[in-house]
Amino acid sequence: MDFDVGARLRELRAAAGLSQRELATRAGVPHGLIATVEQNKSSPSVASLRKILDGLAVNFVDFFSAEAPQQDKVFFEKAELIDLTSIIPGAMKSKKGRITFKQVGDARAHNLQILHEIYEPGADTGKAMLAHASKEGGVVISGLLEITVGQSVRVLKAGEAYLFDSQTPHRFRNVGSEPCEVVSACTPPYL
Repeated sequence: MDFDVGARLRELRAAAGLSQRELATRAGVPHGLIATVEQNKSSPSVASLRKILDGLAVNFVDFFSAEAPQQDKVFFEKAELIDLTSIIPGAMKSKKGRITFKQVGDARAHNLQILHEIYEPGADTGKAMLAHASKEGGVVISGLLEITVGQSVRVLKAGEAYLFDSQTPHRFRNVGSEPCEVVSACTPPYL
């Protein structure tokens, strides 16, 4: 997918009336990061892009989507799920495995993000723990998923679930030899 991340970021920053330095301060990232991303000299990690977008009060779907999903839609075919993986460059791809995220409908309109997630064997959200202002939970449908929340670590198997305050640093990792499937929810939406 040919999406010009730098041009889109520059467009949104300019529309918000912010300098690169002002956006960097709001987002809590180095000024140089904004400049290199806007010039397409670097591809930010998901965590860094999330911080930058938080500084603009924009979510991933709004950043990468040309059009918003229908807000009044109730039922969704498998093909109608929004593939967040394909719109986020390098989305949660570790050296060992990929994580796929598919969203149900317009998360922003409902203030609820429902995701169908697939973690390939070895997939890992990264050693840098995630943290964001949300609550999240999910159910493991198949496979094994190691979840770290703060100092607590547990491997969940099919039928087991999790629920926590997302402000607590957390990490997800497939420690099994088969893909792991999860259905999760997050409010307010994170991605």
